[in-house]
Amino acid sequence: MSILSGKNILLGISAGIAAYKTASLVRLFVKLGANVKVVMTPASKEFITPLTLSTLSKNPVFSSFTNNEDAMPAGRQDNAVWNSHVDLGLWADFMIVAPATANTLSKMAHGVCDNLLLATYLSAKCPVYFAPAMDLDMYKHPTTTQSFQILKSFGNVMIPAGTGELASGLIGEGRMAEPEDMVSFIEKDILDKLPLRGKKVLITAGPTYEAIDPVRFIGNHSSGKMGFEIAKAAANLGAEVILISGPTHQTVSHHLVKMIPVVSAQEMYDVTHQYFKEVDIAILSAAVSDFKPKQVAAQKIKKADNTLTLELEKTKDILASLGKTKHQQFLVGFALETNNELENAKAKLKAKNLNLIVLNSLKDKGAGFKTETNKVTFIDDKENIIKFQLKSKTDVANDLLNEIIKQIDA
Repeated sequence: MSILSGKNILLGISAGIAAYKTASLVRLFVKLGANVKVVMTPASKEFITPLTLSTLSKNPVFSSFTNNEDAMPAGRQDNAVWNSHVDLGLWADFMIVAPATANTLSKMAHGVCDNLLLATYLSAKCPVYFAPAMDLDMYKHPTTTQSFQILKSFGNVMIPAGTGELASGLIGEGRMAEPEDMVSFIEKDILDKLPLRGKKVLITAGPTYEAIDPVRFIGNHSSGKMGFEIAKAAANLGAEVILISGPTHQTVSHHLVKMIPVVSAQEMYDVTHQYFKEVDIAILSAAVSDFKPKQVAAQKIKKADNTLTLELEKTKDILASLGKTKHQQFLVGFALETNNELENAKAKLKAKNLNLIVLNSLKDKGAGFKTETNKVTFIDDKENIIKFQLKSKTDVANDLLNEIIKQIDA
């Protein structure tokens, strides 16, 4: 799966002959699972039609500040609908200006805002890529190279132009990169900048089931959602993720996530220790059973009596065992408490040799098992405490990864 899957891509097209290539570019983005919207300069419609791009992107194409500015004569636009450049800029995860002509690049560099594309560029909060496309002499002209330098100083990323035969018949630098090369360049640039790129992260999630007999088990109410959200967040930040999960209905589809299903605490212990030595970060969010039946019946236990007595024994403490063996790993545990929350979490942090513990309380409405939200407190090994309000588990996962990155980079 591409890093662009599920991302919102805003493609800005200016008036150059290379605009014909944007049909293939839109198609490539869509095939990779991206959501694509297109903003055109009015003149660019001379080179490729909005209908083509709308059909390929499956979204309306924008070229003016109102939806029928071009279709109705002046003075008869009372029913026009505003195309908000601000909304387009906020919608985008990435903006790509391709082809980026010398004219458009100069305007971008100097804040000129005379069409919808330029207004959207000035409103964008996301990373911006630009793919120059012009003739050789224009490409080499000092004003053009100055535009490149200014845009790069803004944090914009230039997709290098190719070398070959140009529209004028000259041969040299200035032709827009091929769509496949542009996509590869953008994917690589995004991946290289991800803060967990090159890191391995181990995550445990869900409950464990401890068998009583072939039919019954001891378990808990954990859905596994918190752990799965952490796995998705870590993968989106570039990490290679090993997700060890107990029985759950949660799913994850990401090329950087390797999911290993387990059932019992012993299985989770064995698999966790198998991978722990090779990871940089371990986040143990699973609700592991603390006890298991001492004897597991080979056959289903019949209801012969009104009562049933089970002798239980402790399961192995996975988190504590990792704390004893860790070297360079950043180890994170979870503490679900019902009383003396802060004191109990601090004691667990110290006893199990953790770098960070995530505390949540069953007393807090909307926190704990089988909810879409969580209310947590982070406590690190220096006893720094960060409290959060009730948030979605997706947001909690992002907060946790950001805190880990901050501490690793400190």
